[in-house]
Amino acid sequence: MLKRFTTLFPLWAVMLSAVALFYPELFLPYRNTIPLLLGVVMFAMGMTLSVKDFMLVLKRPKVIIIGTAMQYTFMPLAGFALSRLFGLSPELTAGFVLLGCCPGGTASNVICYLAKGDVALSIMLTSVSTLIAFVMTPLLTWLYIGQTITVDMYGMVVSILQIVVVPVALGIGLNAILGTRTERIRPALPALSVITIVVIIAIIMALNKDTVMSAGILVMSVVVMHNLIGLASGYGFSRMLGLSEIESRTIAFEVGMQNSGLSVALAIKHFSAIAALPGALFSIWHNISGSFLASYWNGKKI
Repeated sequence: MLKRFTTLFPLWAVMLSAVALFYPELFLPYRNTIPLLLGVVMFAMGMTLSVKDFMLVLKRPKVIIIGTAMQYTFMPLAGFALSRLFGLSPELTAGFVLLGCCPGGTASNVICYLAKGDVALSIMLTSVSTLIAFVMTPLLTWLYIGQTITVDMYGMVVSILQIVVVPVALGIGLNAILGTRTERIRPALPALSVITIVVIIAIIMALNKDTVMSAGILVMSVVVMHNLIGLASGYGFSRMLGLSEIESRTIAFEVGMQNSGLSVALAIKHFSAIAALPGALFSIWHNISGSFLASYWNGKKI
């Protein structure tokens, strides 16, 4: 039942987004809760990890380095290039660049499983990119758009530490303390994450009602292209570098599926509600595209 609920994430996101666009007053009072809600998702992620998981990095350094490097290379560049190509406003450009500079999303782990990828590798890539995000995300955002819009690097570092690193660390710590007793609640954690992210998306839709109605098609088109570039480049370059089919599929999802919730929280706090729109739309789309690609790969022999 819980797995079924989790796999229908795009449907819940679309439905609640529609409600938010027609009845924004239901969600506007909760605009300041986005960082807290994302912290809940990160804590849930930490609850699925242990110190032993991170030791796996030492056994597969090549793949981890390649996957993480692609994550922080292709997506920021694609976000910046597409924004310039379509002449997006500085605020939307900031949103797309910030989205590209964020680490991999936890949804990639589920999609990777459905695509017959390497789930352990997926979790490690998500974890590593997340833990170094407090340096990479502010730095890359500043490098790309620091000349056109003010980027508070120090403030962004503090935000990521508060929203990502601390909750993940607390989750890992609690998991270590409770040990096997966490096995009872682990199956419910993905569902909790889905509910939380769907609420975050709805809040952003409510905040951006007018923008979605006027420029939604253009922004959504750029979101789709951004995601497809990530998926294609992650897979294609992995194969070119000699990685296996399974490793390449895994990296494709890690590169193409961003932690859009983090980009939304950072955009709201450090830029504007409009800058959060790309991340909110990306949250819906990358799960749809990822599910279709996973279904296709699941039916192919490796």
